[in-house]
Amino acid sequence: MKLFLDSAITEEIAHALEAWDMDGLTTNPRHVMVSGKPFRTVIAEIAEMVKGTDKPVSVEVNPHFTDCKDIVEQGRELAALSPNFVIKVGACEGGFAAIRELSKDGIRTNATLIMSVAQAWHAARAGAAFISPFIGWKDQFGDSPDTFIADVRTMLDKFGYESEIIAAAVRNAKQIGDVAIAGAHCVTAGLSVYQESFSNPYTTFGEGVFQNAWDQTPET
Repeated sequence: MKLFLDSAITEEIAHALEAWDMDGLTTNPRHVMVSGKPFRTVIAEIAEMVKGTDKPVSVEVNPHFTDCKDIVEQGRELAALSPNFVIKVGACEGGFAAIRELSKDGIRTNATLIMSVAQAWHAARAGAAFISPFIGWKDQFGDSPDTFIADVRTMLDKFGYESEIIAAAVRNAKQIGDVAIAGAHCVTAGLSVYQESFSNPYTTFGEGVFQNAWDQTPET
């Protein structure tokens, strides 16, 4: 499973690329807002950071756009800025039509805010390179995501679609493990989620036992 960083903060991206060799990046309008920089400035800086690599960077069109023509026009313009850019399109009727048109142009797309297998099917059928089912938000509002990723993967495999699943809105280490077991091709999460996933309280306990034993044992 590929690891993507979900962030538009360049300092976080630089750290993740250097320390963890992330496989790709995902951004969204909220991440850009949190970065404190203008949209065009942020995506230009990120494009420079991944220049010369094959790491995909999901960049979202204006989320107010629901008309296919508007989405396609901006999608083409953004895609021309960097060969790494994958155009992120919201799940809606116009969005799926836009994914189809952009795919015909050879532009990779990421269907975002996928909340059902039916939406995932529309995206895959339209030719989306990536499909982003949101785990955390479903869980937050009381809709169990336990079989969501597995169901989407079953659908893709059953009909031979080539779209890759990016498990999105992942909030903790358990969810990283869950989506990996369920068959997600990629997972995207924030910097702190990955940092927390490197440790476990049981590991810390075990380290304490071994450290205590080491300290009480002569070396020679």
